Amino acid sequence: MSTKNGSELTVHLPDGGKKTLATGSTAADLAKAISQSLHKKAVGALINEELRDLYAPLAEGNKVKILTADDPESLELLRHSAAHVMAEAVQALFPKAKVAIGPTIEDGFYYDFEIPDHALSPEDLSKIEEEMKRISGSGHKIIRYQIPDVDKKIAEFKSLGEKFKAELLEEHKNDSPTLYLMEDKSGKVVWNDLCRGPHLPSTNLIKYFKLLKVSGAYWRGDEKKEQLQRIYATAFWSQQALDDYLRRLEEAEKRDHRRLSKQLDLFSVHEEVGPGLIMWHPNLATVRRVIEDFWRAEHIRRGYQFVYTPHLASEELYRISGHLETYSENMYSPMDIDGQAYRAKPMNCPGHIMIYKSRLHSYRDLPIRFAELGTVYRYERSGVLHGMLRVRGFTQDDSHIFCTPEQLEGEIMGVLDLVDNMMRTFGYTYKAYLATRPEKYLGTDEEWEMATSALENALKKRNLDYAIDEGGGVFYAPKIDVKLFDAIGREWQGPTVQVDLNLPSRFDVSYIGEDGNRHKAVMVHRAVLGSMERFCGGLIEHYAGAFPLWLAPTQVVALPIADRHYQAAKELSDALTEVGVRVQIDHRSETINYRIREAQVQQVPYMIVIGDKEVASKQLSVRHRREGDLGLMSTDQLLKKMQSEISQRSM
Repeated sequence: MSTKNGSELTVHLPDGGKKTLATGSTAADLAKAISQSLHKKAVGALINEELRDLYAPLAEGNKVKILTADDPESLELLRHSAAHVMAEAVQALFPKAKVAIGPTIEDGFYYDFEIPDHALSPEDLSKIEEEMKRISGSGHKIIRYQIPDVDKKIAEFKSLGEKFKAELLEEHKNDSPTLYLMEDKSGKVVWNDLCRGPHLPSTNLIKYFKLLKVSGAYWRGDEKKEQLQRIYATAFWSQQALDDYLRRLEEAEKRDHRRLSKQLDLFSVHEEVGPGLIMWHPNLATVRRVIEDFWRAEHIRRGYQFVYTPHLASEELYRISGHLETYSENMYSPMDIDGQAYRAKPMNCPGHIMIYKSRLHSYRDLPIRFAELGTVYRYERSGVLHGMLRVRGFTQDDSHIFCTPEQLEGEIMGVLDLVDNMMRTFGYTYKAYLATRPEKYLGTDEEWEMATSALENALKKRNLDYAIDEGGGVFYAPKIDVKLFDAIGREWQGPTVQVDLNLPSRFDVSYIGEDGNRHKAVMVHRAVLGSMERFCGGLIEHYAGAFPLWLAPTQVVALPIADRHYQAAKELSDALTEVGVRVQIDHRSETINYRIREAQVQQVPYMIVIGDKEVASKQLSVRHRREGDLGLMSTDQLLKKMQSEISQRSM
């Protein structure tokens, strides 16, 4: 409680304690009041869970956590401040450069610039880094400054040619806008930027950073507006953390699915076909076929029925579903067919509903589980297309479950069981997020409570570790999002489970209940793999191109040393092919060592060398791409070893 004369205030600390300070005290004052050592290490604060500057004023009853470099939240402060140092460095080196925006992103930050008549090069990035080091070492204070006369500042920005700052300030003129000033040791302001913060107190805390790359961007992300140059960068609190991150980046670069596709002949994209449309080459098509066979077998085992729906549908279908109203910017333009407008389908769900509605269903029929590997088409801007990970045409492993409210929780548990089985088979660990009702939503509060409770109860009964994504649901449904973690710890978009409260009403999806009356069916949308394109692109990177034996496009390569050994290699190939093993014979004239290296580059799991010794002994000289020479085996021994690996889907 504050004192009667209001000269003091009390704040709450993370450990449950309280601290009384003079009115007008800042987070820095609180740090000093706690201990001198904390004050020296303090870089910012969380005030009522909001990230703030160290010199933010405190108010009565605030919950305050003083942040140091040991707190993960402090990276946001570091990177946001480093972005400003980078912008100051760019304008020092390129005086005509105009700054746009510079937000933090996962693992780093970027800043957009308009630099007339100059394209930034790798050499420029090195120069910018050196200038950043100079600025950081100068120990400029970073000071928050409330703009007293916004219109005057807008005019000033315009006079300086800072059109992007002027536009942003005009947009936020009624939001108490602030500048952040870089002030040197003499107290002179040497640079400023329009920003709401928060920031570190000084640039001398910014020591370990790296500029990563330059790419093109557009102001406001609009292709019709100014083209900008975007510098991506990162910053950490220690050289070790920065080095570790750069090593992870290097490993990620090696695993880039586009790079590996060229090495392993997996897929291609052609301007003649169109950007964002994937051509699956035989090698990756084989991987996809094996995954699809596995997917189908698992769904049959769990009582799903397979359906197929057209790639086109009348626009009327998407008017009923609401997609024309809420999703039209992602749909392709209509085609006129006999005077009727048709659209390439962006979703499979309306088609599955029409199959359900083709006859009347009783409660005894439910649940009904429809599944389809359905190809859909969605517009993505060319600037965001990315190999197989962001495309315009893709095949979803889509399913829609129609059930009663009483069956809902059990159906969600069944989906989570399928998710767990499939993700573990591919070697992914994962975490679930329960996304709850957003501010704008369809349906009643009772329906949302029922759906959200069913999702959460299923998570709890499965003993799944999950986090709440408050307000993260879509307008028509709460959902469970599953994030996958790959071999190098990166997070990938994974399975999703949604309880739809919108389409059953729009399409009158119903069943005859035990009481003889019609009841609205509950509809569950779910995808386990997401899309074949994204999932396979992610697998390429997860495995670094070295698919496990059960998925490998070529599982065995037979290597006859000379022409006289070809017949033995052919007999081996025929025997393995007969039992479903994917085998090739490499009988080129190159040396055996060269062909072994080639097979290893192509990530073939097993290499069988056949020469005079092997023909005479009726044995096979077996090599593994990782384990090297496995010695001599009979064909039966090799087959038994491989079949065990394949049947267990061993990693």
